[in-house]
Amino acid sequence: MNAETVVTILCGLAILVGVAGTVIPVVPGSILIGLGLLAWAIWGGAGTTGWVVFGVGLAFVLAGMAASAVLTGRKLKQHSIPGRSVMAGLVFGVVGMFIIPVVGLFIGFAAGLLLSELHRTRVFGSAVASSWAALKATGLGMIVEFGLACLAGSTWVIGLWISAAA
Repeated sequence: MNAETVVTILCGLAILVGVAGTVIPVVPGSILIGLGLLAWAIWGGAGTTGWVVFGVGLAFVLAGMAASAVLTGRKLKQHSIPGRSVMAGLVFGVVGMFIIPVVGLFIGFAAGLLLSELHRTRVFGSAVASSWAALKATGLGMIVEFGLACLAGSTWVIGLWISAAA
């Protein structure tokens, strides 16, 4: 097994973990995909194909990150949900991850968001409505980023095939 094969395997694993990271907030996501594509372009031995794959894949990665931020931010702003409520959700999510394996992150995020919104609005119904809106906005952003991360990963796979055929 030569060095280029090892680099290709490690880059593939980084891209796979990066795709998973777009829906599992604790795992690095799109940035890891971009770094994997860059490493493959530099050390993967694909030459020009590697750089084309890097450029196209990076465009997908950046579009996913931007779309996620814009869609989520716009929806949160529409519903007047402050950043501290989302931050409380993240903190509770990390704590929940250690208390309840697998689903604790999501349960903790939702609980932290609801508690923060309840503290802010002082009305349970309003807190539930704004928390639900924030959860939907976050989910939409994750879905869009995941889709574009999958396209970046697919670009790498196609580049790998082209490079192997050449």
